Amino acid sequence: MPERTLPGPAARAREILTAAAYATGWAVAGRLPAGVSAPVFDAGADLFARRRGPGVRRLRANLAAVRPGAGPAELDALAGRAVRSYARYWREAFALPRMEPAAVHAAVQPNVRGIDASLATLRAGRGVLYALPHAGNWDVAGVYLVRELDRLGLEPGLTTVVQRLRPEALFRRFVAYRRALGFEVVPADEPRAAHRALTARLRSGGVACLVADRDLSGTGVDVRFLGGRARFPVGPVRMARLTGAALHPAYPVFAGDAWGVHVGAEIAVADRAAEPAAVQALADAFGTLIDRRPEDWHMLQPIGAG
Repeated sequence: MPERTLPGPAARAREILTAAAYATGWAVAGRLPAGVSAPVFDAGADLFARRRGPGVRRLRANLAAVRPGAGPAELDALAGRAVRSYARYWREAFALPRMEPAAVHAAVQPNVRGIDASLATLRAGRGVLYALPHAGNWDVAGVYLVRELDRLGLEPGLTTVVQRLRPEALFRRFVAYRRALGFEVVPADEPRAAHRALTARLRSGGVACLVADRDLSGTGVDVRFLGGRARFPVGPVRMARLTGAALHPAYPVFAGDAWGVHVGAEIAVADRAAEPAAVQALADAFGTLIDRRPEDWHMLQPIGAG
């Protein structure tokens, strides 16, 4: 195995500052009323958008693929709303540990679309794997789902896989945060543990959620996506095939001061030969869902293949 490269002093200093900033967010921003914190985060998002750094330029280019006929001013406005949406995710992430799950569930429930088929699948004892893009507040969507499973008397909790962050202290903080929300969290760089956890959950008739709009492993499948080419991970499709779980695309959104989730129809995976077509179907479903509310798609990285 290759040795892990240790960060240099400058990188290490940035990691320490990053960890401190997030710790401050949870300790301070998360305790402020939304009426106080929201204007601050909105102002920061507007400044970030006006500076047009690499992330904003990439986000704008991605949104141009969603709205190919939009002019420069329209794209600037859409990118600005998307940056605000992303800032809202972080503001709520800092506050979510102190929110009452029942209140979160009640705020999401009126804005859930298309979930009935997947819940019927769970009632029949078959697992469900929800594949999500980076959108809306996916943590809130998870809290809603955990509460809904409990309300329906189904297998409690859900399993998800997360990328390891640096520094390690920050990663542990994020893992603890999501576990406190009722999620079983497995690091992506522990593939055997992740495979075991996902397989066990889905084969027992439970729920797993995987972010699936960007291939980080380099082993994904080339697909047509938003009028161009992209590479999507094959993992969600393969896991559904191996476990017999139902694969559903899902898109968390913001709905005024509340939240929502839009769930697409099941994507069938008959056998291994059908995996590429299923990944393409997932890309098509994501494109349709993103098109409905592109400002809640927080993709600040390239989506092109290669």
